[in-house]
Amino acid sequence: MPKTLLLCDCLGTQTVDADALSEATGMACSKVHTGLCMHQTEALATAIATGETAVACAQETQLFEELAEDLGVEAPLTFDLRDRAGWSEQGAEAGPKMAALVADALIEAPATPAVDISSAGQCLILGRPEVALAAAEQLAEHLSVTVLLETAEDLPLHRGFDVVVGKLRSATGSLGQFAITLDALQQVQPGGRGAFALTPPQDGARTECDLVLDLRGGASLFPAPEKRDGYLRADPGAPNLVAGAVLAASHMVGTYEKPLHVGLSQPLCAHSRAGQEACRNCLDICPTGAISPDGDHVTIDPMICAGCGACAALCPSGAITAQDPPVPYLMRRVGAMVQAYTKAGGTAPRLLVHDAGHGAEMIALSARFGRGLPADVIPMSLEKVSGFGHAEALGALASGFAAVDVLIAPTTEREALDREVALANALSDTSRMGLIDVADPDALSDHLYGADVAPNAVQPVLPMGDRRQITRLAAKALHGSESDAVLSLPENAPYGAVLVDTNSCTLCLSCVSLCPSGALTDNPDMPQLKFQEDACLQCGLCADICPEKAIALEPQFNLGDSALSEVVKHEEEPAACIECGALFGVKSTIEKIVEKLEGKHHMFANSDAAKMIRMCDDCRVNAQFHSQNNPFAGNERPKPRTTADYYSDRKDH
Repeated sequence: MPKTLLLCDCLGTQTVDADALSEATGMACSKVHTGLCMHQTEALATAIATGETAVACAQETQLFEELAEDLGVEAPLTFDLRDRAGWSEQGAEAGPKMAALVADALIEAPATPAVDISSAGQCLILGRPEVALAAAEQLAEHLSVTVLLETAEDLPLHRGFDVVVGKLRSATGSLGQFAITLDALQQVQPGGRGAFALTPPQDGARTECDLVLDLRGGASLFPAPEKRDGYLRADPGAPNLVAGAVLAASHMVGTYEKPLHVGLSQPLCAHSRAGQEACRNCLDICPTGAISPDGDHVTIDPMICAGCGACAALCPSGAITAQDPPVPYLMRRVGAMVQAYTKAGGTAPRLLVHDAGHGAEMIALSARFGRGLPADVIPMSLEKVSGFGHAEALGALASGFAAVDVLIAPTTEREALDREVALANALSDTSRMGLIDVADPDALSDHLYGADVAPNAVQPVLPMGDRRQITRLAAKALHGSESDAVLSLPENAPYGAVLVDTNSCTLCLSCVSLCPSGALTDNPDMPQLKFQEDACLQCGLCADICPEKAIALEPQFNLGDSALSEVVKHEEEPAACIECGALFGVKSTIEKIVEKLEGKHHMFANSDAAKMIRMCDDCRVNAQFHSQNNPFAGNERPKPRTTADYYSDRKDH
């Protein structure tokens, strides 16, 4: 970790208090330079040469890396204070925010698991001849190109690349592993005089390729095409877009690291049990189709997953967890920022979550040409913001933030965020989490400066554990003295109670056997149905499977400790065996069966047979075995044959 922080006020355009930053962050700070990337590069080189310096400037990161390479030392840590804090109408008051940003930058990010994918440059081009063949001419020097045409009218007379004729039936896969199925496939026969001949058409032909360049201009081959690695798509009527796609394809050769954005623990998955479907949150929200059913669980294709994180935000059981970044890392960042901000004298900070592309650019443009961010708004950059859900927002509020805003990009999937915002506000009983959907930097600044946010009177806590544990801990902290309250939640919330109609419930316990989280349990010694609210996922499987339709769901959040304990939802008097006295079954159910069968069914026409209904399993078998019409009786056993029997059959004996 760096020990010294190198500071620069960028030609005097921002106010930086080195002493205050040093006191708040615990780092030794240099004097405030004015032009490290220009006339003070000697001081920069001296500091970088130590190998223990961080530079509070992100704009010239490339310069710092090149200088470190020349000096033979590791490149320094760089991060931005200027755009996110110093360049602002309230830049002179941004000292606490600068301390928070320094603390955030010093937290080492965990490595994201990854797998290698390889592309040998086998490219399939789709489109009209005039566009597809021109693109193939440009790519043939860099890739192994095959062009798929629907008709044979415009076959080229050279063999610089392959051309086939046919119709595309289906395409699956991603970069390095596309699988293509073609109908009416005809391949070129290169010999002979005149135009090339074609082979007879063949349906169901299969092939593989590393890249697909789609210049048809029609519907995409895949959902969320911009998120499918190796699938490049451009409007054939826009030459600049086609040229960009061709250029991108020419560079897609080699071995790449594919991050494993989410992890999956199948035993925790509540998708289905015994063929009965329950939770579909991840299946319905995934924009790329990377998630599919797999028996009682789901499976995730890491090659198709684009890492939006919406599935992890909506997963009620924690079966799907974010790995890029993981929740504990986010909570460490949040806690470090609040602590540094408060230590530097700041009060009531607001958290602005944004992505590393659109959001970072909006903030930079606002800082350079507009009002910048308010001094109490601390930006936190994520690769994707759609995975920032209610648990993370509540954790930030419980850590001391007064509000949490998520700045979304035009390409951000909103469905999951809308649900998570509503849930977070219901759990906090406030409107402290919101979405900012603006595309103008000035509008962003105006929105933040115009917001009226009351201080968050919370005793800060350290959010720990999984997302459900963080939610409970944060919600209790936010409600303080009302920590035993029961909060109403929106429909489809992953927390709630199970309501049992005791007049209809027969205690068949089919709900217990299928409950994926163990929220519903039984008592092996008594006919009881017990429920633990904290464990309930509100997946709905119990309500769907109940043959009597005696179960309903109630979305709510019980802040009290009673939610952590089992409560009896329904119980009845057990039936006692009339022979041995052992307890078995439910007395009311046994009596109903007797009422329906005794003397009315041919198998229970006499009193002795009817008595068996009131017997336990062992006594019932025993009574049947000794009855006149023993169902276990068989024919008389054949007499065993002995040696004497064999001798008597021999004619020579």
